[in-house]
Amino acid sequence: MPCHGRQVARRAFKYRLYPTKPQQKDLERTLELCRQLYNAALQERREAYKKAKKSLSLHEQKRWLPEIRADLPEYQRVHSQVLQDVLQRVDRAFQGFFRRVRAKGGKAGYPRFKGKGRYDSFTFPQAYATGVKLQEGGSGCSSTALVR
Repeated sequence: MPCHGRQVARRAFKYRLYPTKPQQKDLERTLELCRQLYNAALQERREAYKKAKKSLSLHEQKRWLPEIRADLPEYQRVHSQVLQDVLQRVDRAFQGFFRRVRAKGGKAGYPRFKGKGRYDSFTFPQAYATGVKLQEGGSGCSSTALVR
């Protein structure tokens, strides 16, 4: 990723979480809402192309997020950047598909809908800047929970 002529390294960290029961329910609810949004965004792109031969862009889909959050109150509990990242995943899936189609090497692999258990992560792009922190606690040093 170039930045003023230099390469910027992106880092990702994985943490093992030991959430409390309410936190676990919250994480599972967030995962399910992310999965539903992914599938809805994928369906929206498929229908736009079938009906109007029009490709939807990431930015078009991102513009509808405030409306989605207003109409569906369960999405108000999910951080906006998490929802934006879900739409970016859909966009990357299509970019990869079109890249493979252009390369004409092997099967292109059209983006698929995600069933239960097939969408197992979500991303807080600016976790510490937005108030999401890992907090030590519980019985011993290895107990970690997600706090918002």
